[in-house]
Amino acid sequence: MNRVSVIQNFIIIASQNDSFPSCKIVNKKNSHKLISKMRYPVIGLLLILASCTGGTNKRLDETPTRGDIKIAADESFQPIIDTEVFTFTHLYNNAKIKAEYKPEYDIINDLMNDSVKVIVSSKKLTDDQIQYLRDTLVIARTTAFAYDALAIISNKSNNDTLIKYNVIKDIFLGKVKSWKDINPKSKLGDIRIIFDNTKSGNIRYFKELFDVNDTLPDNFFAVNNNPEVVDFVSRNPDALGIISVNWISDKDDSLSMSFIKKINVVAISQQFVHDGSYYRPYQGSIYDKSYPFTREIYFISRETFKGLGTGFIQFATAEQGQRIVLKAGLVPATMPVRLVQIKN
Repeated sequence: MNRVSVIQNFIIIASQNDSFPSCKIVNKKNSHKLISKMRYPVIGLLLILASCTGGTNKRLDETPTRGDIKIAADESFQPIIDTEVFTFTHLYNNAKIKAEYKPEYDIINDLMNDSVKVIVSSKKLTDDQIQYLRDTLVIARTTAFAYDALAIISNKSNNDTLIKYNVIKDIFLGKVKSWKDINPKSKLGDIRIIFDNTKSGNIRYFKELFDVNDTLPDNFFAVNNNPEVVDFVSRNPDALGIISVNWISDKDDSLSMSFIKKINVVAISQQFVHDGSYYRPYQGSIYDKSYPFTREIYFISRETFKGLGTGFIQFATAEQGQRIVLKAGLVPATMPVRLVQIKN
């Protein structure tokens, strides 16, 4: 068998093999015409091999610090993720990360449908979802990133800023619907509970915590996002809102500070402690969980190689990324935190 025949047979095999998805030569006749025109068949073989690597170009072009990817994050975490992405892409000029912000339900669907390789969520994948991905030869990797909390907010004119844990629970169960049930002296009427989205992680958290049926009480109303919750509560004295503390926790962020000036952050008692103590979602009370409505934020990746998504997760969970978390008023998940108590 001469060299041309060897190369010709290789091309035919390659064109029928999934390992060479981008090979365009699919029959013996075409391959013979191509090779017959080549003066040096060995060089021709190298050129053919190069043309058959199109399926792996993304891997060759993408590294943990270089590439162009899209990630999806729960809208509740937009402030912290925007900062992490901005810092990472300015440190690594060849990295481009586009973050899309959606309700929790939608970003998990995006991951399962392979629309994105990385998501940021307060909800882990279920066992069934993990198994589904494994059946498609994908291993989902979950990495803890930070601790967040859900803040209960009220109108500036509302003086009832201390609410017991069980009262919040009874509101979700439909047992408490009036401000007079919280404070008999209140001049306000019915309570309107405002949350960000019917598919959000914020409302899902409380429904799971209080074992609420799928149907919420009729005094619960959804808007579109966390900023809209702040806006609604700031204009309606009878409203009680639910937002991620991430939107009001960064004291150096002008947007966060503009929000905090519009509303009150309600202090909540602990579930089984009746010593008259109430806690707001500050870093210290999130860290030691004295504030009852805390949660963890996760990166979930389905990358099959060490690409840009992996590099971004490593950055965000390493020292530099965790310092950004600390500055944003949240609690780092992978860096030790030192609490300092100041006595007056």
